[in-house]
Amino acid sequence: MVSAQQIHDTSAGLFAGVDEFPERVAQRRYEALVGLDDVKSRLIRHVACMLLPTELNDWASRYHGGGGLTMLEAFAARPPMFVFAGDVGTGKTVLAETFGDAVARLTGLPITLFRLSLTARGSGAVGEMTQLIEAAFAEVRRAASGLRQGTEGRAGGVILLVDEADALAQSRELAQMHHEDRAGVNELIRGVDEFARTDLPVVVIMCTNRLGALDPAIRRRAAETFSFTRPNRDQRIDVLRRLFGGAGISHMDIVAIADATGETADRSYGWTYSDLVDRLVSAAILGAFPHGPVTGIGLLAAANGMDPTPPFASERL
Repeated sequence: MVSAQQIHDTSAGLFAGVDEFPERVAQRRYEALVGLDDVKSRLIRHVACMLLPTELNDWASRYHGGGGLTMLEAFAARPPMFVFAGDVGTGKTVLAETFGDAVARLTGLPITLFRLSLTARGSGAVGEMTQLIEAAFAEVRRAASGLRQGTEGRAGGVILLVDEADALAQSRELAQMHHEDRAGVNELIRGVDEFARTDLPVVVIMCTNRLGALDPAIRRRAAETFSFTRPNRDQRIDVLRRLFGGAGISHMDIVAIADATGETADRSYGWTYSDLVDRLVSAAILGAFPHGPVTGIGLLAAANGMDPTPPFASERL
């Protein structure tokens, strides 16, 4: 199997990073994502079925006899791509970067994550963006080529993450779109189709804050589009309980903070997951250290003193 170091040496500039799973830090980050249990469950089942086709065949044989072949063929024919769409700070990128660890632990297979760099857009020279995307997909195919289905199933899997996907896969219907960008989107679509056609164990994840900005052909190819939203009151309580319950913050205080970080009469949106996990935790610790403990009163004051990240201003197409 190609090592992460070998991949890095041959793909400098094409990828923002290459990770291998299972990996302990990724496991902790994945488990810390609360309020996304349904998305996690559906995504892991999707990908596990793609990587373990023999087990899927056994399931169909056990429950459907010989009548499930057409159903399985239709399932296997789907492009191996998923779209994560939603507002900033709702967990899209963290889930995309870490779910490979959960897949690796569930299937017992090594998983490699490639994070496509936005430098793949190139400098605008004719043919450059297309060549860079083609080279990136070729590198992913090379890494996955030794992991095809054999008599004992897959030997591993590969995830290609395209974060801020609307920057690379913007709709070709836009009148002002440059020819080079259109060609790049065409190459992106061709690369996804080739993964499906060659039966390589590759899953493509596209994250975007602007679902409507993605090219319609990209959206049609998604096996599923997962929607990410800001946490509701119960989810905020859950997040806060996990973060501060062990520090002695009472349930009553946690509920009060959850209410303070929700929608208000003057604001139609509440806090994001990253607002709670990153900004509030930092404010709480720095406000208490080194003279005293984090308290419910201090947390509530910190929450009331900050504004949540505003929603992303989606562009109408």
